[in-house]
Amino acid sequence: MTETAYQNLATPDSPLLHVRDASGVHTLTLNTPARFNVLGEAMLDALERALEQVRADEQARAVVLAASGKAFCAGHDLKEMRASPELTYYQQLFNRCSRFMLGLQKLPVPVIARVQGLATAAGCQLVAQCDLAVAADTAQFGVNGIDAGLFCATPSVPLVRNMAPKLAMEMLVTGGFISAAEARARGLVNRVVADDALDAEVQMLVDAILARPREAIQMGKQLFYSQREMGIEAAYQLAAQTMAVNMVHPVAQEGVLAFIEKRTPKWPA
Repeated sequence: MTETAYQNLATPDSPLLHVRDASGVHTLTLNTPARFNVLGEAMLDALERALEQVRADEQARAVVLAASGKAFCAGHDLKEMRASPELTYYQQLFNRCSRFMLGLQKLPVPVIARVQGLATAAGCQLVAQCDLAVAADTAQFGVNGIDAGLFCATPSVPLVRNMAPKLAMEMLVTGGFISAAEARARGLVNRVVADDALDAEVQMLVDAILARPREAIQMGKQLFYSQREMGIEAAYQLAAQTMAVNMVHPVAQEGVLAFIEKRTPKWPA
């Protein structure tokens, strides 16, 4: 097990981002609770470096994105943004954040959001961008930039890919918040549990992923997002090719043989 604490602008006794690797499970914990874990430039830098570590780790199996304090993430750092009122700066900032969000999708392993509190604006975007999400029943979700005169355009991209368009639009134009139960009903999160059961529920998902072959999950995740943006004929073509490649892989050969022989698969190392 390894653990890294990225300092950046944090104090030595309060790292900006905790990174923990245990048996291929990388847990990234946002750690600026007094500022509601905002996605300032320093936090984005720490997160980008953490993703580089995950991509370089051939033994990586999953990522858990967590946070400390009462908020999961309150979105962008508005004070930092207000200090540089220039179009070029804002373009660079939002493009950088978008690249980070896409980086989560492009990781070869599943990313699970562990949502213990408020997730708003780009924080809600972060939940929507993760592959899976588990929330405490006290968590709340919103894309309320409109309250400050700023339509949450970039958060709308993954949001509308998680829930029905009219439900997403209502949140975007009213700035209203939804409960964890409503977020689950709308498809934003997978599971909702009591606060004290959050870690156990996340671990159940992680264990389910660890029990399956990494290679098949990697191929499947790539296919899942690629085919979603295609027409149905192209999607079927890509899916068929993916399944064929997966089928000749040793993990599928072993898995099918184990099924036929009615035994537990012994996944190749």
